[in-house]
This record gives sequence, structure tokens and C-alpha cells, in this order.
Amino acid sequence: MAQVVDTSKFYPGIKILWQEGMWEVVEFQHHKMGRGGAVVKTKLRNLDTGSIIENAFRSGEKFDRIVFEEKPAQFLYQDGDSYVFMDMVSYDQIYLSTEVLGKAIKYLTDNLEVTLEMYGERIMGIELPNSVTLKIIETSPNFKGDTASGGGKPATTETGLTVTVPMFVEVGEDIVVDTRTGAYLERAKK
Repeated sequence: MAQVVDTSKFYPGIKILWQEGMWEVVEFQHHKMGRGGAVVKTKLRNLDTGSIIENAFRSGEKFDRIVFEEKPAQFLYQDGDSYVFMDMVSYDQIYLSTEVLGKAIKYLTDNLEVTLEMYGERIMGIELPNSVTLKIIETSPNFKGDTASGGGKPATTETGLTVTVPMFVEVGEDIVVDTRTGAYLERAKK
């Protein structure tokens, strides 16, 4: 379930074992000191508590990387504070909290197929597809002279996500959004 990685293999989203806990690297930056060795400054999120800390590691320091087992699932609906998924193999319903899902809740639409990340029998989170289609429910209107190459405007999607879209996008349109960056990609094909 774990493989050894050093700080040169860090990327946002990698999960490691450190100080008897499971941590996700949120941000990292390599710093070369004048005389000494390089250090890697990181921002880490505890997978159990959700708390975020900053820490510096020596360059080349080794960690056990957590590799999750993957289980296909489909998002069904929201039930109060829980989000209900269906296991695509056993067809069991799985209830997940907002703490487990984190920012992923802004991309969940009915019948979206995701991958559950399992560590033993425990669900640690979900992996979203690289892009999702969302409907615009609120944005400012177009004005004469707005061009496709001009700036952008904020738009709110059906899930509550705010995205910067081109000026020509209107309320009611479906757009494709990158789930890794939260950026507008294109209008959805009809």
C-alpha cells in the first residue's frame, strides 16, 4: 500500500505518511540555501482532521507514499450534510461527509462517475474526472462591444462554483470546467 518517495517527487495532491499520520501535499516549493543544502517548504493537509500546517523538509528526505485502492462509484444526490454515492460493483449506497469530499463538492452533478479512494476499508476521498459539465445559473449580461478575446466575468454554476468565463457566456449555458484547476475550458457541446 505504500512506496518510498523523496521530496523531489512531491506534487500537489501526493499523499504521504509522516509523524504517524496521513498527509496530502497542498503546495510545495524548493529553496536553495546559500551554503547549506536545499529545503522543500510545504503546506500539508492532515487527511484525518483536515487541518493544514506548513513545514520545511531537507531536500532528498524520504517518505512512504500512500497509494489508495480505487473503487468506481456514481454520485446520486445530496441528503442533508451527506452526499450519497453508489458503488458501481456492489450497488451499495455510500454516504460521505463534506469533510471527506472537501472542494470536490463544487463539481458534483447528478450521475457523475467518480473513483473512491480507499485505504483499507476506509474512504479517504474521491477522484473526479479531469473535467465536468456545469450549468451557469448567474452571471452579468453581455454588452455591445464585448469580444471573445476580451477579459472575463465571474459566473456561478449550479453547484455553487464561481468560474471566470468569457464575456459571451450567458445564463443557462453549459460549460466545461477543469476539476484540477477550477478553470473554464469551453462551452459544452450540444
